[in-house]
Amino acid sequence: MKNLKGPLKLTPIQWVICVIAVIGFAFDTYEILMLPLVVRDSIRELTGAVPGTPAFQMWQGRLFYYPAIAGAIFGLLGGYLTDLLGRRRVLTYSIVLYAVSAFMSGFSSSIQMLLVLRCCVYIGVCVEFVAAVAWLAELFPEPKLRERVLGFTQAFSSFGGVLVATANGLCVRFGMSLPAIAAAGVADPHAPWRYTLMSGVIPALPLLLIRPFLPESPVWREKRAAGTLKRPSIAELFAPAYRRTTIVVSLMMAMSFGATFGAIQQLPQIIPGLSEVRAMSPTDARGVPSRVSGIEEFGGLAGRLLLAFAAVRIVSRRSVIRIFQVPGLLVMPIVFAVIATRSLNLLYYGAFVAGIFAVGQLSFWGNYLPRMFPIHLRGTGESFCANVGGRLIGTSFAAVTSYLATLSPTESPAYAPTKMAFAAASIGFSVFLIGFILSFFLPEPTQENLPE
Repeated sequence: MKNLKGPLKLTPIQWVICVIAVIGFAFDTYEILMLPLVVRDSIRELTGAVPGTPAFQMWQGRLFYYPAIAGAIFGLLGGYLTDLLGRRRVLTYSIVLYAVSAFMSGFSSSIQMLLVLRCCVYIGVCVEFVAAVAWLAELFPEPKLRERVLGFTQAFSSFGGVLVATANGLCVRFGMSLPAIAAAGVADPHAPWRYTLMSGVIPALPLLLIRPFLPESPVWREKRAAGTLKRPSIAELFAPAYRRTTIVVSLMMAMSFGATFGAIQQLPQIIPGLSEVRAMSPTDARGVPSRVSGIEEFGGLAGRLLLAFAAVRIVSRRSVIRIFQVPGLLVMPIVFAVIATRSLNLLYYGAFVAGIFAVGQLSFWGNYLPRMFPIHLRGTGESFCANVGGRLIGTSFAAVTSYLATLSPTESPAYAPTKMAFAAASIGFSVFLIGFILSFFLPEPTQENLPE
């Protein structure tokens, strides 16, 4: 573990921990990025609403935002419990919750049932991310090694997006060959969107089998055994020592999530408006969004790897985040307002580049936050910033984009994807600009070691 200039020198159990962390981060993204791929077909089947109509836009906004509200509220509680009960225990229960909910959502017989189950999925994901980051950071206390482990394991979050795009493509192609979903109220027992949702249980299996047997955070366990572990407190996050970090990071995470939910995740709603897609057969057209989403996630993977390299080579945290913010100011309006309304072929490239800067910056916070809060506040602080800032405020930009898309006086459903593209371009540029301005107020960590 001392030779950090070459390959990581880890023990076998540490390699297992890293592999399980990779699966966990990938699974989180897998679950979240299901919705953009299935929302169009699921709303049409469960409500009969047509894309571009007020009813469709209403349910689309609800499916994107209501689960985020649930995830933020219960995720904040989960962060508190992570500090109170331990990282490993909370991790295990969060995985059970969203694995079961993901599988059951494939049996949804009403839009309300789907919404409730998506809320449960989000709660599990929000809790799992915070507990996993705190757990990993404390299992690898050596600064350089910690930065590498957090950076490279989080990079595989984007691989989860690639996997779900691939899974959705397979479900679209082979859905009629899969076993029928036998449940009351299911109109189409071979609907690809149902199989895509149910596939979320598959990556959870190795996590449930192995993670409960991995070690607890040693520093948390030792403090708990010695009776020196302070009780976590949400109010303490706003004490003078942590107030600026809590407020600025929460707002910046809101902007980071806003770029993905308000713009990137709207691509499946934008793509049907392209002339090349309109000329395709319905079966071929349904597979295009998953291909574009997969390419965008490869861009996100490239961006997260860029972050992993920058995190151990650049001292200033402000400089690291600006590597993504400054190019994003140009990339987002060009990709969404220009390319996404004109050319499918160019959109494949544009989605990749947008993924680099919009998705790549998300890994920054997993490396940054553990260095800003002490042990008894680590899970609570991370959870507040990630869930209240990122999940509650940030994901609301999906609803904002949907709302902006309804303001155009043109009511034709055929024009709906273009309206969504212009709305996404506006949101993408705005959140990158606000995030860049906020970066001037971002506190720099005072030391490389984790505060105790």
